[in-house]
Amino acid sequence: MLSFPGVMACSRTCSRVLGLSLGTSSLCAAGANIALLFPNWDVTYLMRGLIGKHAMLGSGLWGGGLMVLMAATLTMRGFFSKSAPCLHILTALLSSGLALLGALICFVTSGVALKDGPFCMFDVSFFNQTQAWKFGYPFKDLPNRNYLYDRTLWTDVCLEPSKAVVWHVTFFSTILCISLLQLLLVAIHVVNSILGLFCSFWEKC
Repeated sequence: MLSFPGVMACSRTCSRVLGLSLGTSSLCAAGANIALLFPNWDVTYLMRGLIGKHAMLGSGLWGGGLMVLMAATLTMRGFFSKSAPCLHILTALLSSGLALLGALICFVTSGVALKDGPFCMFDVSFFNQTQAWKFGYPFKDLPNRNYLYDRTLWTDVCLEPSKAVVWHVTFFSTILCISLLQLLLVAIHVVNSILGLFCSFWEKC
């Protein structure tokens, strides 16, 4: 039968691995969000205010990025040390809540961004309206067609930036997957922390 000290040691090791994984994922989420601010690595769109609202919200920076990184840092900085384990595990549970909130916000925002489509310049006449070019969300209210599954629209609708749809789908899909992974890691971390807390009480910490 596995002893409580053995379970605690396993819990500490697991928390370090989870903390490192969360920290790495937070940096990836932040990097993907930064890329969305510079379509085709062109700074002029940001300077002209021609960046979509979902990218400007920056949920990958402060949600899946900073909030998750803070939780990972708390875990990695010895909150599962041998001294006062109960206090440290409770702190880890609170930090998990912070990471859960950040990852959830990032997940929802990315999902909405993929649904609405990219912010780009398009020819309004493509939609049988008065001919004009303007910036907006051409796929947001597109009837009976989903741009995510109809790739012929990717080059026919958005005129500027070039490859706007590919850029949008690639990086928001990346953020969506990262936030989903973060939610899974946080769930594992909560279970691990509760197990460690249970064992600490039995050790009369």
